Amino acid sequence: MTRIVAGTAGGRTLVVPSSGTRPTSERVREALFSRLEHLDAVDGARVLDLYAGSGALGLEAASRGADHVVLVDQARAAVEACRRNARALGLQARTEVVADRVDRYLVRRPDGADAFDLVLLDPPYDLPDDALADDLEQVARHVAPGAVVVVERSARSADPRWPATLVPFGDRRYGETQVWFAEPVPDA
Repeated sequence: MTRIVAGTAGGRTLVVPSSGTRPTSERVREALFSRLEHLDAVDGARVLDLYAGSGALGLEAASRGADHVVLVDQARAAVEACRRNARALGLQARTEVVADRVDRYLVRRPDGADAFDLVLLDPPYDLPDDALADDLEQVARHVAPGAVVVVERSARSADPRWPATLVPFGDRRYGETQVWFAEPVPDA
């Protein structure tokens, strides 16, 4: 069972697609959001959740006070789960669900659109490193100054290849899950 850990929807369960997703464990989400809240990266934030699956990460952010959350996934079952979960949690007014491939969404999104304060990437573990690097290159175009970018992958995965405009500032391992953090390079 997948639940929201804390906030206005804390303890509420989420619908998870029956296949094709790997929801972030409650333990990892709790630790991740503890760190993000310590960094003051959630409350009032514009959040982008890529490879959203059930929407657990983005909806956790909304439950904890994010102003606006965009959930992006290409799988029909995942998109439907995201919509159902946002509605059931009463978070649909602050949640936008986009049915599209992550790479296509990032390329099509205009550079002048509102920048994101927090970007969460939880791609399938079998996503090639080059594809993740391409995603991160595009993500860098859409982040606000001081934003936090989080990548979650298998602990056996190589470190993400960050674009020159994002600088890593830490990582954490939780069993088989590894989480990396980066931020935009400050303007000189």
